Amino acid sequence: MCEILGISSRDDFYANDYLKAFYKRSKAHPHGWGLACVSRGFSLVEKESVQAIKSNYLRERLSQPINEKLLLAHIRYATIGNVDYQNSHPFTGKDNSGRTWTLIHNGTIFDYPALNAYVKIQRGETDSERIFLYLIDRINSAQNEKGSRLSFEERFKLLDEIICSMSKGNKLNLILTDGKYLYAHTNNRDCLHYLEKDNCTLLATKPFTDENWKQAPETQLLAYHKGKLVREGTNHEHVYIESEEEMKLLYQIFANL
Repeated sequence: MCEILGISSRDDFYANDYLKAFYKRSKAHPHGWGLACVSRGFSLVEKESVQAIKSNYLRERLSQPINEKLLLAHIRYATIGNVDYQNSHPFTGKDNSGRTWTLIHNGTIFDYPALNAYVKIQRGETDSERIFLYLIDRINSAQNEKGSRLSFEERFKLLDEIICSMSKGNKLNLILTDGKYLYAHTNNRDCLHYLEKDNCTLLATKPFTDENWKQAPETQLLAYHKGKLVREGTNHEHVYIESEEEMKLLYQIFANL
């Protein structure tokens, strides 16, 4: 599976040391890397379908200071979709109000019919991209119905509803930002941890430094703003448990890589 990293900070956070440590974990996640630096609602996404520790571009990128209030990073272990640029994370795009959304995902969607419509229109092949496209469409529909932009509370309520529904029977570990807030969710044991520093919170699949990382709450959507946890969603209790059928499906996926 993939690994994800998200940073929410009140002030510009020097991220280079953490990014270097995170991308070293690509030894076990060799199928791509991605980075999204979010500033003033704009998301600069850089990614390649090569192993992070073998990327000359990434090495040069990390040689320069990266100071951000919002940041997402990803290393990929391909399960669904070929090893190519279009299947690398993050995924980013604007809703119909002009707000930019960016998503990284670690998991597998086994059964969620609402995503099927996106197979023919997505650029790549991943279920992660389908999740992103579906979220944007749901946000657009809600804004069309309201006739204006959604407030934070309205955005959170909608995302919470979607996450609660999509989590049932699926492995849904993700980090998402709307350019201002950072949203995170896991329903898989021991697959999301957080580290609190001065006015900053880092979230990652696994601890990757020798610091006081803690396990994040499971089975509920979390929202961070300026480094602080500001909202917790419904505890849907849909814990992902690997079944024999799902393990067979994953085996088939890996066999076709």
